[in-house]
Amino acid sequence: MAKILFVMTAADHWTLADGSAHPTGFWAEEAVAPYRAFTGAGYEVEVATPGGVRPTVDQGSLGADANGGQEQADAVANGLATFTELDHPIELENVDLADYAAVFYPGGHGPMEDLAVDATSGRLLAEALDSGKPLGVVCHAPAALLATEQGGSSPFAGYRLTAFTNAEEQQAGLAAKAKWLLQDRLVALGADFQEGAPWEPHVIVDRNLFTGQNPASSAPLADQIVKSLAAA
Repeated sequence: MAKILFVMTAADHWTLADGSAHPTGFWAEEAVAPYRAFTGAGYEVEVATPGGVRPTVDQGSLGADANGGQEQADAVANGLATFTELDHPIELENVDLADYAAVFYPGGHGPMEDLAVDATSGRLLAEALDSGKPLGVVCHAPAALLATEQGGSSPFAGYRLTAFTNAEEQQAGLAAKAKWLLQDRLVALGADFQEGAPWEPHVIVDRNLFTGQNPASSAPLADQIVKSLAAA
């Protein structure tokens, strides 16, 4: 059975501009919806984190308000319960890209803390991009692309992509507290940032790079990856 690699944050907090720690981790829907899509299409999922640390779910992603109502919140919680691969991640340092058909990075503020500066993840991202295999990155997970910059350039420069926008961070109430904003840093990296309406599904595909703007984009992003794999 072909496998898809989920690269996930090992962080359980995000350090704000004042030095305080904002509790976070991965955003539940951004892991659950793609997991359902990939396993439903017959793929096996394997999880990798820096150091093989079990990923922490952002508790804010489990509430009714974050999921459009209690029914959907319950569905996300049930999805997490069946995502048993979260309990035994492999060490990111031991990943061999040749073992996987695609690579997927869920978001949450956690990647802003660790994957944004993780050289191992940066090398994997560059390798995945060069391989031609589908590479999916959603919401705050494009922060991981910042770790690909070497000598003032990144292999992702010039790629059309999207991510959690400045407008969304402001509406979420965290923009003024952040050390930096993801949209600004991706533009500085040289990416061709494509901004959609706040909180609406927005997916950008450029060659083998699949990016989604926000939690609502995670399911359609995964569907696009499944279609790409089927057509290969």
